[in-house]
Amino acid sequence: MDATDHTSAPPNPRRDRLLILYRTMARIRAFEDAAEIASQGGVQAWGIEASSTPARVRGPLHLSTGQEAVAAGVCINLARTDLLTSTHRGHGHTLAKGADMTRMMCELFGRATGYNGGKGGSMHIADFSVGMLGANGVVAAGIPIATGAAHALKLQGKDALVACFFGDGAINRGPFLEGLNWAQVYGLPVLFVCEDNRIAATTPTYTMTAGDGAAARAVALGLITQTVDGNDVEVVDRAAAQLAQVVRDGRPALLHAITYRFKGHVSVDPGRYRDAAEVARAQQDDPLLRARTVLTELGAGDEAARIDAEAKAEVNAALAVADAAPWPDAAEAYRDVLTTGEGRWR
Repeated sequence: MDATDHTSAPPNPRRDRLLILYRTMARIRAFEDAAEIASQGGVQAWGIEASSTPARVRGPLHLSTGQEAVAAGVCINLARTDLLTSTHRGHGHTLAKGADMTRMMCELFGRATGYNGGKGGSMHIADFSVGMLGANGVVAAGIPIATGAAHALKLQGKDALVACFFGDGAINRGPFLEGLNWAQVYGLPVLFVCEDNRIAATTPTYTMTAGDGAAARAVALGLITQTVDGNDVEVVDRAAAQLAQVVRDGRPALLHAITYRFKGHVSVDPGRYRDAAEVARAQQDDPLLRARTVLTELGAGDEAARIDAEAKAEVNAALAVADAAPWPDAAEAYRDVLTTGEGRWR
């Protein structure tokens, strides 16, 4: 039975929508858990035989474990024609926007069938067919891209918006002020989403940020702003729906979602610079656990368990395809490369 098929139960819109949100979160968590293992050389734990390559994932892998409610709660309010820019920690946004899990895993594995032909890896996945303009390895770099895309949409008279995800560390970089200012001055259709996981790489953000942070700065520029509990997917969903309507009505807005990143900066980082008790407390506030609790109260606990199993099965299938996918041809290294004049220095 599909998550929205409740022929044997009375209609319950809250339960049905939460199941959709939970499915998105479960798929993100399963994908990242599997990718984390694959990056550490233990992919056989997910049912794949070991080979001569100890670690399947190529390049750095930045996980968003613990932040799934933000991606799910925002993207459920986006149409396929809406656009999205992401960060170096962008698997969740990409999956929530509708990208194909298998092609994403192939990209992480560096295979020819990945979204970027195996060249981009985790930090540069893009899928224009679902409006995902790309993850970005440069902190705050997605903000001017989103703002420029929104300006293009306005000039073209298109009825779409751009969702722009960035972390709390990004608000201390120049593109944050420039992007929000430009969007406000020109009334651009951008929903800025600050995923405030309270740490910038390895440094607690509050030690590096003057004033009251993202929301206060956005208010100072005149943007309509909401600050929410980013671990409560229903709260994120409601706030994103309200702000998306503000954006569609002709002005930018900012959603400040306070969440927590459970893992280290990258998948092989044990994060020992963080207080262990703080991490343990945060894990008790796991957004998936919170959603499962509500679903159980709504009589949908079995469906949540089935969603978990289906998500893991989907990821296992993606892992198997990625592990067997072909490597890029060496000649592909010369494709999509900007020429500066046939090898001549200028």
